[in-house]
Amino acid sequence: MTISRRKPLIGLAAAAGLLAVSAAAAGTAASPLPAAVQRLLDCRTLGPDAARLACYDQAVGELGRLLAAGDIVAVERAQVTTVKRQAFGLSLPSLSLFERGDKPAELVEIEGVAVRAWRQLDRHWAVELEDGAVWAQTDDEPINRLPHAGSKVEIKKAALGSFFMKIDGQRALRARRVK
Repeated sequence: MTISRRKPLIGLAAAAGLLAVSAAAAGTAASPLPAAVQRLLDCRTLGPDAARLACYDQAVGELGRLLAAGDIVAVERAQVTTVKRQAFGLSLPSLSLFERGDKPAELVEIEGVAVRAWRQLDRHWAVELEDGAVWAQTDDEPINRLPHAGSKVEIKKAALGSFFMKIDGQRALRARRVK
């Protein structure tokens, strides 16, 4: 095999090594990479070209089978960002399985547009954003300009797991995510 035909294999190996996340390894911190990905990366250390190529062929075949079976899932950084944004404000055990390589800045604020807003039975406001997230006011602060469909909503992390919600640039209200 020529060098130009091996480069895609090496690129695949590097991409798989960086992007693969194993469902089995998600709960453990003992191994940073799934075994199949580590075997693929270990092929780089073999000296003779024929042995290295045979190793890559076997490891890529195994990785392909695991990907097709769903035992290993490849995730792009953009997908990780989307999931973290969708989970913003929810109490989840951990999204640490998405934190490989360069750690992106922690998500501390989101912005969105309200698709609807309503007063709840407790007289606090609730706002549903475009992505389906629903945030509800938890304090008794009055709102001067009532929220409505199309209102710009900003939500920021506050101390001790709480959140502030600004609606159309008004004074921040304490809020929690309810959906």
